[in-house]
Amino acid sequence: MRRVLRISLLALLALGLFRPAVAQAGIGVGISVNFAPPALPIYEQPPCPEEGFLWVPGYWAWDDDDQDYYWVPGTWVLAPEPGLLWTPAWWGWGDGVFLFHEGFWATEVGFYGGIDYGFGYFGEGFEGGRWDNGRFMYNRAVVNVNVTNIHNVYEDRTVIRNVTETRVSYNGGQGGTTARPTSREDQVSHLQHFPPARPQMEHAQMARSDPQMRASANQGKPPVAATARPTEFKSGAVAARSAGAPYHPPANRPAPGGRTAAPGGNPNAPSGSNVPTHARELQPHQAPAPSGNAKFDQQQQKLIEKQNQEHQKLQQQQDKEDQRQMNAQKKQQMEQRHAQQTQQMEQRHAQQQQHLQPHPPSHPPSHPPSRPPK
Repeated sequence: MRRVLRISLLALLALGLFRPAVAQAGIGVGISVNFAPPALPIYEQPPCPEEGFLWVPGYWAWDDDDQDYYWVPGTWVLAPEPGLLWTPAWWGWGDGVFLFHEGFWATEVGFYGGIDYGFGYFGEGFEGGRWDNGRFMYNRAVVNVNVTNIHNVYEDRTVIRNVTETRVSYNGGQGGTTARPTSREDQVSHLQHFPPARPQMEHAQMARSDPQMRASANQGKPPVAATARPTEFKSGAVAARSAGAPYHPPANRPAPGGRTAAPGGNPNAPSGSNVPTHARELQPHQAPAPSGNAKFDQQQQKLIEKQNQEHQKLQQQQDKEDQRQMNAQKKQQMEQRHAQQTQQMEQRHAQQQQHLQPHPPSHPPSHPPSRPPK
């Protein structure tokens, strides 16, 4: 994975946060991944714990060690100082990979990919409240505040948006949002930015260290989707009601240590030992990001659909055979046959993908292709 340092080493040392584990939480370091993050889960916002706390939306981060996305729960955070607002982290497609953009504090909210995180972060700016003479005023029509404990509130229902049909968590690429920075958001990029507060860093690190927060474990529905305060994953925590969309990571995604994990196998096993033994152990094939060749992309999509149909048919056949009553010897023979069938199908699919490769044009184009603006 490629990383681009966003914060100076001196600043990290001053914060006492120059630790690889924290950096891989996706805060302070730019990270690139070759497949898209899961959809944003659906969850309720816990009530604001006390005056002065601002909402920080949950997001998917990436762990290089586990080669997996993990969910950093949304939480209420005490603003580092009055007047600062939070710009959420976001993923965007660029240079053939998904790039992570860190969140930051500033006097105004900047660009965050046009992603609808909800609770005031509807894709542009923040509608959940505003600073007024050093006090934060909460828009109770958008964020969850208890007016018994917090009195500096107002109600503006004109900003309430309809729930989006999709819960896409990235900008650009296939299926991503299409938003571009406004002129005002461009100006915010030149303002002074402040890194996440220490509680936010600790919150992200706690999420990273919890195996149940990994997308491969929770399938896009994290057991802790939001918390009332940073790092409080039990008291006042809220579980996701559902995943934002079915999560199907690429079957051949990199495994820990840089190896390619065989679908359904154990990525920590020695090379060659992590082979699938049943079709149900395989993840459905996923289309990669667009190549720029429309004809090739269409052919590849048709091939993937055909392969997934074959996969489903074999799984149904094997599941049916598993239900039959038989002695130990016949059962062992059946399992060996299933393993052979599954591995042969995977080899056949891999060969089909290799044969379907975009070919360069026989003659160069008369005009060089135009490049998208940077």
